[in-house]
Amino acid sequence: MIKIKKQLGFTIIYAFIILFIAWSTHQLDQSTLMTQQKGGDHSISKGRDQLIPNLFLEDGVNILQYDSKKVDPTVNENGEIISSINQQQEPSQNIVSHTNALEENSLHERITEMEAKEQNDNTLSEINKETALDDPKTEDTQEKDPIPEETEGKEVTLEEKINSIVGEMTLKEKIGQMMVVGFSSKQPDDHIKKMIEEYHIGGVIYYDRNMETPEQVALLSNSLQGLAQASSEWQIPLMLSVDQEGGRIVRMKGHVTPIPSQQELGTRGDIQEIYATAKRTGTELALMGINVNYAPNLDLSKTDTRSFGENPENAYLFGSQVVNGMTDSGIASTLKHFPGNGRSAVDPHQDTSSVEADKLDLENNDIYPFKKMIENVNHNRFFVMVTHIKYPAYDKDKPASISSIIIQDLLRKQLGYTGMVVTDDLEMGAVNKYYSYQDLGFEAVKAGADLLLVCHTLQNQVQVYNGILNAVESGKIPQSLIDEAVKRILRHKFSSIQNIYVDPSAAKQMVGK
Repeated sequence: MIKIKKQLGFTIIYAFIILFIAWSTHQLDQSTLMTQQKGGDHSISKGRDQLIPNLFLEDGVNILQYDSKKVDPTVNENGEIISSINQQQEPSQNIVSHTNALEENSLHERITEMEAKEQNDNTLSEINKETALDDPKTEDTQEKDPIPEETEGKEVTLEEKINSIVGEMTLKEKIGQMMVVGFSSKQPDDHIKKMIEEYHIGGVIYYDRNMETPEQVALLSNSLQGLAQASSEWQIPLMLSVDQEGGRIVRMKGHVTPIPSQQELGTRGDIQEIYATAKRTGTELALMGINVNYAPNLDLSKTDTRSFGENPENAYLFGSQVVNGMTDSGIASTLKHFPGNGRSAVDPHQDTSSVEADKLDLENNDIYPFKKMIENVNHNRFFVMVTHIKYPAYDKDKPASISSIIIQDLLRKQLGYTGMVVTDDLEMGAVNKYYSYQDLGFEAVKAGADLLLVCHTLQNQVQVYNGILNAVESGKIPQSLIDEAVKRILRHKFSSIQNIYVDPSAAKQMVGK
C-alpha cells in the first residue's frame, strides 16, 4: 500500500511538471509571437531562461540557453579559424526553433529517465528489505540509505585537473611537455609536425626565419596550436615564445612597433615609458598568438645595450615594469640570465666562461634584481632563465643551467622561487662543446630545470629528449622530478594561456600600426 501511495505521489508530481511546462510553452509561444511582430529575437532567449531558470541542466549549463562558446574551435591547415570559441554569435530564429525541439525531446527523455530510475530504486529497495530480514548483520544499517558519491556536477579544481592529467600521461608525453623547440620555416613543416605529433613538445620558439608578417605569424600560431590540440587527449596548448627584448633583439623588426633597447629605457629612467613599451609589445605579441616573451634582461652592464645598466635597484624596478606590462597584455615574462652574466665578456653562444666573484658580491649585485623580483612579484607572472656561465663561488664544475646547486639550492631554496625554470638554448657553444645532447637533457632536468630550450636542429632535439627518457628509465632521474616539472607547466598553461587561437586579420590591422 505504501509503495502504491509513493508511486501515486510521484505520478502527481510528474503531472504538475508537465502541466507547468505546457503552460510555460503557451506563454513562450505568446511571447514569441509578440516579439516576432516587433522584429526582435533577443527577448525570446531571455524570456525562456526566466521561465525555467535552473530546472534542467546539462553538464552544468542551462540547456535552454544558447551558448556559442560550446562550439568547438576548428582551424584548417593554413591556420584560418573556421569556427572559434572566441567568436560570439547572435542566436537566430532557426537556432531558437531548433533549441525548442531539442528542449522538448530532452525534457521527455529526462522525465522518462526519472521514472525508470525511481521504479528501479523502488525495486532495489524492496529487495534490500527482504534481504535485510534474512541477514541480521544488516539491521543496524537499514535505517539510512547509502550516500551516493558526487561525480556528476562536481566542480573540479585546477589542481585536481592537473593531478588527473599527469596521472594519465605517459612518460614520453611528460618529457615532451618539458621541451621548447625551434624549426626553420614560416609554415608547419615536417620537422615541427614530428615534434608536436610524435614527441608532444610543450612549446615552440620563433625566430625571424619563422616570421614574415603579423598575419602570417598569427596563421602559423593557429596551425601549430591546432596540431597540438589534435595530438593531445587533454588539449594542452603550446607555449609559443620569442625573444622580443628591444633594440637589436627584435623579431620581425620591420613589422612591429619600434622597441627601444633596455639601455635606452634605463638611461631615460621613465617608469611609465617602460611599462607602456612593454604593454604595447606584449599586446602585439598576443595578437600574433605568442604567449611567452624571453624578456626582461636583468644582467648588470654599463656597455651592453641589452641591459638596464649597472644599478641593481634600477634593474629590479625597471624589470618589474616590463613584467607588469607584459602581464597586463596576457604575456608571461622571463627574467634572464640567472644568476646574472653581465660581468662576462664571452658570448655563451660561442663558448663558456666563469664569473670570478664571491657569494657576497654576487648576492649584493648580480643576483639582487632577481631576488627582489622573487620577493615582490607573483611568481606566476614570470619564468627564470638560467645561463650557461659558470659561477665557481657556488659550483666549481658545472655551468648554472645544469647545476643543482644554483637551481635547487640557490634559486629554489635560498631565494624561494616557485615558478618555472627554463634553460638558455642548449645548442649554444658554452655547453654543447663540453657535453653531448643526451647528457645535457639528463643534466638539466636532474638540476631542476622545467623547460629545456633546443632552438634549431631536429636531431639535437631528439637526442635531448632521449637523454631524459633514458635517464628516467635507468633510474638516474626519479619520475617524481618529471611529474613536479610537468605540473608546474600545466598549471601555467591552464591558468595563464587565455586565447589559444587568434584572429589573423586583427594582427594584420593592429600590429605595428
